[in-house]
Amino acid sequence: MSGWWSYLEERTRQETDENVLRDRRIMAIKVVCEALRPLGLGLREAEQVVLQRYEALGDRVRYTPPDPLDVPSLAARAAACPGRVAAVEAIWDGDTVHDWFVLLVAVLDDPHGEGHLATVYQRRGGPRPATAAAEAGRALAQHLGVPFHFASPDTPDDEAPRWRTVRPPAEGA
Repeated sequence: MSGWWSYLEERTRQETDENVLRDRRIMAIKVVCEALRPLGLGLREAEQVVLQRYEALGDRVRYTPPDPLDVPSLAARAAACPGRVAAVEAIWDGDTVHDWFVLLVAVLDDPHGEGHLATVYQRRGGPRPATAAAEAGRALAQHLGVPFHFASPDTPDDEAPRWRTVRPPAEGA
């Protein structure tokens, strides 16, 4: 285990482990980073400390289940959005904890905006996030009778063109 763990006060260790046991990885990293920043600990080292705690706590960690990708669940989330769904879109995003993942969103008209439907992470032994998100997004779009858009299904690209920038203009507009 990293030598950094030994520098944490018992109270901070407990808080870190509580976050890990609840699968609150980012909060655990924040706790470790803030506690050890004065000693020169960086974000990458804090991530390593937390990953080691995940390994140490093993089966006791209550992992957050993945967002459901079945049509009824996604349709219910889309129906809860504050506007009319104009399209379903898959968008790449990423961070230092999860690497690349895909967001499924409902693109809304009236009011203009978007609603979060699901976050699709890479799961051990599962399909690529892009594959799972594309399948679920297409099925939902077909169910809702709206277009599906995924500008970069083969390569992670968080700057790929969004549906609003590539869709054909509405008739009469």
